[in-house]
Amino acid sequence: MSTEKIHVTQPFLPPLEEFLPYVEEIWRNRMLTNGGPLHQRLEHDLAEYLGVKHLALFNNGTIALITALQALDLKGEVITTPFSFVATANALIWHKNTPVFADIDPVTLNLDPASIEAAITPRTSAILPVHCYGNPCDMEAIRDIADRHGLKVIYDAAHAFGVHNEAGSILERGDLSTLSLHATKVFNTFEGGAVICRDVEMKTRIDQLKNFGIIDETTITIAGSNGKMSEIHAAMGLAQLPHIDACIARRGEIDAAYRAALKDMPGLTPLPKLGQTRANYAYFPVIVGDDYPLDRDALYEVLREGNILTRRYFHPLLSGLPMYSDLLSAAPSGLPVATAMAQRVLCLPIFPAMTDSNLHRIIDALRAPLQDAHRSRLRAVGA
Repeated sequence: MSTEKIHVTQPFLPPLEEFLPYVEEIWRNRMLTNGGPLHQRLEHDLAEYLGVKHLALFNNGTIALITALQALDLKGEVITTPFSFVATANALIWHKNTPVFADIDPVTLNLDPASIEAAITPRTSAILPVHCYGNPCDMEAIRDIADRHGLKVIYDAAHAFGVHNEAGSILERGDLSTLSLHATKVFNTFEGGAVICRDVEMKTRIDQLKNFGIIDETTITIAGSNGKMSEIHAAMGLAQLPHIDACIARRGEIDAAYRAALKDMPGLTPLPKLGQTRANYAYFPVIVGDDYPLDRDALYEVLREGNILTRRYFHPLLSGLPMYSDLLSAAPSGLPVATAMAQRVLCLPIFPAMTDSNLHRIIDALRAPLQDAHRSRLRAVGA
């Protein structure tokens, strides 16, 4: 059997001969950043592909999220999920907001609307949900809560590139949504991010904030940051965009193969895809239950010994990290579902270049502990 290392993900790279003409264009233009022609083209093409009105590109998804918080001038507490990548909560700290963690739904692993409502105080200014693994949040319930309490909603949509539900792109919901275009994501620009908004006035404000707050050559009225995407990163996005549908289709084939194989593996339950008319298959999370012979961490180690690198997304919970663990909302007793799921979820490798042989190797490795347990039971009965 092959011992080639299989990573949990692998970035898609367009053919080099398709990337180089963009590099040559940069050399001809001699414009490397500050909203150059490739940057402007990618903003337009991505907005069109994603089905959104306005999209502002950024150098990374974290700065995009921090800028979205600043654009809405949020103060005080922001309710968010503990079941996410650390950038979600870190952005709040950078903007001097206080994260308030609410529990998650046991099926979708997104913020539970009832837990959001219970966490609201007079100091709450916004809700920051995450479309976890690309599964849409309960956006209608969250909008209803926000409207009744006068709160803003920013969706961390780092996992949700291209995802639609019956109403269209889920990136159009809330007051703002943010994307990550990091190398590990479905669509990447090496490093990158974006903020999606619904009106040109907000787009103008976001563009000013990501460029130090500069209004014109002599006018700076707000304390912005440097969040601009360079031309070389935009070139990567433009070269990759023609391939994105094929990449997502291949991810879908892998997703389907996993789901078919897991039907006869007790204790390994794939997360359902709910409310999506168009998925991106960004992750393949499985919940390791009591019927499986190994617990999640033991399975992680067994796969790792076989050079199959999975990830325990998300473990530990954000609420368990030292900079957040002293918050009242971080107590595990108030986050029972998130605490349990952080011990059970394992994300399996999925990326467009994964070969069928590697896919079968992963499936065989998942099945092996079940077969070993079955043989042990037979021996015990025979004894």
